Amino acid sequence: MLIAGLCTAAVVAYQLTDIPEPHPETVIQSTVFTDAKGSYLGRRGPVDRQEVSLSQVPRYVQDAVIAAENRSFRTDKGVSPRAVGRAVLASLTGGERQGGSTITQQYVKNALLSPEQSVSRKAREALIAIKLDRTRSKDEILEGYLNTVYFGRGSAGIQAAARNYFDVDTRNLTVSQGAALASIVNIPSYYEKAGSDPKVTAKLRDRWEWVLDAMAASGSITAKQRAEAAFPPFRFYPPGTTEGQRQYMIDVAAKEAADRLGITEDQLARGGYTVRTTFDLALQDATTEQVKDLKGRKGTRLHTAAVAIKPGDGAVRLLYGGSDYARQPFNDAVAGAVEAGAAMEPFGEARLRAPLNALRKTAAPTPLKLASAYATVAAKGVYAAPYTVTKITRHGRTVYTARPDTRRALGEKEALVVNALMYDWPRPGETVAPSASQSLFTAGAGGGITRRTVWSTALDSRLSLTVVLFADQPGKKKNTTLPAQLPNKPAPTDSAEETAAQIWRLATAGAGESPGQVPTPVPVPVAEAGETAPR
Repeated sequence: MLIAGLCTAAVVAYQLTDIPEPHPETVIQSTVFTDAKGSYLGRRGPVDRQEVSLSQVPRYVQDAVIAAENRSFRTDKGVSPRAVGRAVLASLTGGERQGGSTITQQYVKNALLSPEQSVSRKAREALIAIKLDRTRSKDEILEGYLNTVYFGRGSAGIQAAARNYFDVDTRNLTVSQGAALASIVNIPSYYEKAGSDPKVTAKLRDRWEWVLDAMAASGSITAKQRAEAAFPPFRFYPPGTTEGQRQYMIDVAAKEAADRLGITEDQLARGGYTVRTTFDLALQDATTEQVKDLKGRKGTRLHTAAVAIKPGDGAVRLLYGGSDYARQPFNDAVAGAVEAGAAMEPFGEARLRAPLNALRKTAAPTPLKLASAYATVAAKGVYAAPYTVTKITRHGRTVYTARPDTRRALGEKEALVVNALMYDWPRPGETVAPSASQSLFTAGAGGGITRRTVWSTALDSRLSLTVVLFADQPGKKKNTTLPAQLPNKPAPTDSAEETAAQIWRLATAGAGESPGQVPTPVPVPVAEAGETAPR
């Protein structure tokens, strides 16, 4: 009678159990930003998670997770009676928390129920898992699990984990990488240090070998794949010093992306978009390293901004706006008002059309605006509005693609004259390297020991690069600053030109320039007025 009563109670409980909706936090997705080549820049959103369909997860990655977490997943009924029994006993006796739940149970626990530990919750978890297994396919359950399970490094779901550990999309994970991620799920808060902590890395490697052996034994991978598998290198954790600098780029791209989609930045951050930017991450990080040792006078702060734009197109390849986003979230490259001084004088009496004509009314333009003027010269007078977002996708569907916005802002002959004037302009008094002095236009505000700003520009048909140095000092009122003189040693023009020359070499390496070669002042024709420059 007792057994019959328990069975009846179980059946009734099963019938009365509904499958709850996922927790809101497991539905929210972050928006990911990549550079022009697809390398991960960073994200915006409360949770680092992006959903992917199971079709985007290689079968061997699916099998790796199954080998690591629940080898009977494809055939079981959604629960492990032994694991449930151990968990119930531990809850009743106050013993150590028990693992061993099936993938279905883990998904129910992670996405559908609260994390409390009690007999009633464990029983409900088992009932929901059984019902889930009977009403949904194994693929649906596995997809939900892979999109919600925690992998460490702040990664909720396999897509975020693939980026944070290996800087790739899920669909591009290798057998070795997939087995490593599957091994991490067991203790993510510990294994997240793999690659930077030797002890953790060695322990993860042992578990990785165990997972691969199981995959080979089950036929998920061939003997050849097992023999050729090599333990993968991981992205360093925690992130390095250049990570914070990337937030300047993400700020600009996030605002532009939200504007293009007609939504708020908060809606963008929670929307699960992938935003491909125009930036060159390798160049950005190299620039950060290049300028980190530049110092100002005592009692002043030296600022460096660097902008590189593709002439005739407007794509912003480089946008260095400050050394540390945490200390200075203000982006000098896009919002800093920097005294132009003689940097605008080569434009002389040229008939500037919109939007360049507004520069004559601005004594202190932003580096981005003046850099776009120089890019117009490189494009023989064709102005291209600067942009930082090339494509936006969501759930695999493209929702926005950039198109260059070009117009003639300067006559072609006048652009040639301005270009010639830039390279014939009287040079500052400081000594510069001959290779730089022959091909960089350098000017600014002040002179000699009272120099306040220095602008140094290199350009050709492929790229227009502008580097700006300026300084400030605390004002008399709280939270105010005043312009300050640049340091004399080394000479600021030397610093600006050497920095610009080094960045130029990095930017054009492998693009037709010999090592160390800087551009000659001869612009190459690009799109005429009203035409769209080729991408």
